[in-house]
Amino acid sequence: MKKSYVIGIDIGGTNTVFGVVDARGSILYSGSIKTGKYPDVNDYVVELAKSLEGVITQAGGTEAIKGIGVGAPNGNYYSGCIDFAANLPWKGQIPLAQMIQDATGIPVTLTNDANAAAIGEMTYGAARGMKDFIVITLGTGVGSGIVTGGQLIYGHDGFAGELGHVIMRRNNGRICGCGRHGCLETYTSATGVARTAREYLEIRKDESLLRAIDPENITSKDVYDAAVKGDALAQEIFKFTGNILGEAFADFISFSSPEAIILFGGLTKAGNLILDPIKESLDKNVLQVFAGKTKLLFSELKESDAAVLGASALGWETK
Repeated sequence: MKKSYVIGIDIGGTNTVFGVVDARGSILYSGSIKTGKYPDVNDYVVELAKSLEGVITQAGGTEAIKGIGVGAPNGNYYSGCIDFAANLPWKGQIPLAQMIQDATGIPVTLTNDANAAAIGEMTYGAARGMKDFIVITLGTGVGSGIVTGGQLIYGHDGFAGELGHVIMRRNNGRICGCGRHGCLETYTSATGVARTAREYLEIRKDESLLRAIDPENITSKDVYDAAVKGDALAQEIFKFTGNILGEAFADFISFSSPEAIILFGGLTKAGNLILDPIKESLDKNVLQVFAGKTKLLFSELKESDAAVLGASALGWETK
């Protein structure tokens, strides 16, 4: 029987979502389980395998599945392990690819979630036909996947491309979850935008729709909603965020000269509110030899499907 399908699994701190995907990038059958419900990884794998059984049967059985791709925080492509992921319930080094393979009998390839997004864009999305590009994921944190010459950059240990942790502010930088100060993600993730809003509201006196919300509960969506209504302070928060991203992108371009930087994740819903200040800052900071050569694009993958599609693209590579 022809192996016509792959399975993509996206593991997040709250939910694990999976789907059977065909060669055109259509998700045919899908499901999910609660990641956080299983403090023991062995129980998690048992439940995951049980849930996968349903979609595999719908697809025509294991002989129809070429492979399983998994995207997970701190997933290591070389070892197939999740290494010390702060937002997952299991601590230390977890040989998850092997565990899922043993439970399902299907070959498994694992990588981190941002690399999975880059593979997804290259296989099904905005980067089709490109050999040099960077995907930046703007969500709770900032992740990245770097592709040069058609190959994802993993580095010697599988962890290359942690662009969310380049230090943008060396003096009095914000504390980051990684333990250092001034990382890009502390300013430009969805949580970074909310943090900027709290700082602005505390140190400034401008009127703003955001003042009606308890500062501790402000989200990036609140900032977006206020900005769309013409709130000057909220618009300024997006300018500040875009400015830092533009500075960072100018440096990234100097490193790998990508054809495009593709933005993915919740913050991209802000559209031109975030894109315009990024472009302005990028143009101001990029080295002259690279000026005007790199496109800024939004992901073409539907956000709810993108993580599964990205992971599934790894399934075609399994041996």
